[in-house]
Amino acid sequence: MGKSRRTVPEELLLLALDPTTGTTAQPQTLDLGLAGAQLVELSLAGRIVPEGDRIAVVLARPTGDPTLDHALELLRRRGSPVRAAHWIGGPRLGLRQTYLAHLERCGMVTAVPGQVCGVLPTIRYQASDDCTNAAIKQRLDTAIRTGVPPDPRTAALAALAHSVGLGKHLYPGNEGRSSRSRLRDLIRYDPLGGMVAHAVMDVQNGLPVQQNRSAQASGPATGRSGSRTPGRGSGGRVPASRVGVR
Repeated sequence: MGKSRRTVPEELLLLALDPTTGTTAQPQTLDLGLAGAQLVELSLAGRIVPEGDRIAVVLARPTGDPTLDHALELLRRRGSPVRAAHWIGGPRLGLRQTYLAHLERCGMVTAVPGQVCGVLPTIRYQASDDCTNAAIKQRLDTAIRTGVPPDPRTAALAALAHSVGLGKHLYPGNEGRSSRSRLRDLIRYDPLGGMVAHAVMDVQNGLPVQQNRSAQASGPATGRSGSRTPGRGSGGRVPASRVGVR
């Protein structure tokens, strides 16, 4: 794949990184978003394709990105298409730390050791190039401001950012309300990104698998509303009934 282009998981994590505190916004739901972002990136790389609400591997050749290749290998080992929600809610949480370490190795962030209350050790992360983060955000700003349909990569990034609740981080306060609404609406410009983003929200909301099946049977995925907001009641934690991957 090469590194001339940042991947969707990398960009999602960079968007979530707070330049002031050195921490990530929405840490509890970001793992889910990163798992979904891996699916989007593998699809853009031609390794997987959607089959309804499932994901099927069509090319098992490594991409050259170790984090993506690990995900691709896990998908390949399933032997049959996997439901996106099952994959996203599966036992691979901890992706936030995995990708922070990955971005540090790639030189995109710098780890800064520190202490909490002068006692507890902690690590904060700073983007190595603020221009890179600004450029990612600018792509979303342009799509929101102009209303011009964005490219699939940007549309998927917007959908995932909305699904994990980054809207209030990117566009805070009352003045950002219209931008948050437009960010949500960008979900319709990329069918796969939209499907994955909805799966992320389903996992957050603890939506029963049977309800997913009924929705698929009653109509195509494109008929789903993009106005759903990320769940708050579960606090981003994955219910025990949704942890197993089938």
